[in-house]
Amino acid sequence: MTAFSLPNIPGECHWKNQPLGWNVEPDGSLFILAGEHTDWFSDPGGGTPQDSAPSALFVPPEENFIVSAKVAVNFGSTFDAGTFQIRENEELWGKLCFEYSPQRLPMIVSVVTRVKSDDCNSVAIEKQEIYLRMAVTPQTIAFHYSNDGAYWHFVRYFTLGRLEHLQVGFSAQSPMGSQCRAVFSEIQYRSGVLKDTRNGE
Repeated sequence: MTAFSLPNIPGECHWKNQPLGWNVEPDGSLFILAGEHTDWFSDPGGGTPQDSAPSALFVPPEENFIVSAKVAVNFGSTFDAGTFQIRENEELWGKLCFEYSPQRLPMIVSVVTRVKSDDCNSVAIEKQEIYLRMAVTPQTIAFHYSNDGAYWHFVRYFTLGRLEHLQVGFSAQSPMGSQCRAVFSEIQYRSGVLKDTRNGE
């Protein structure tokens, strides 16, 4: 599938699951249009694992790194989302989502999957865009969100074990709808670690 570059992201991105539409805009933002019934989830209650969400992934060149972006989503149906992904393999992965809840509210949602998914809703957001961030070391992963891209709120801190085939990136999904449009702007990547996962920096 098509490989492409994003400003501030080291290396090429490639698609896992082709979107209905996508583009890298002149300002460096990434637009993704997910089609109907696209999802990435392995229900702990049973059923076939879903892995159909279009995902733009790249291989980070460092073991310690931080990725952030502003995420805007055109919400229409329950569980529509723009997400950050971190993927070791088909059964070992995590995602940080800006997602439309069954209560018809945008929310911060995180999912950690070790064969089966552990799904956690965090806080409701009263607007259509938010900043997401993940900070990764060889042992740990931290998820955060921010209203302004400056002060960060802690969402989740976890491990997937030793990561040897890591890919990270951006995705859109529409599990119950016909399509979902997500735009990732102000995309930033830097090597290094956070001083503290919970202090807002």
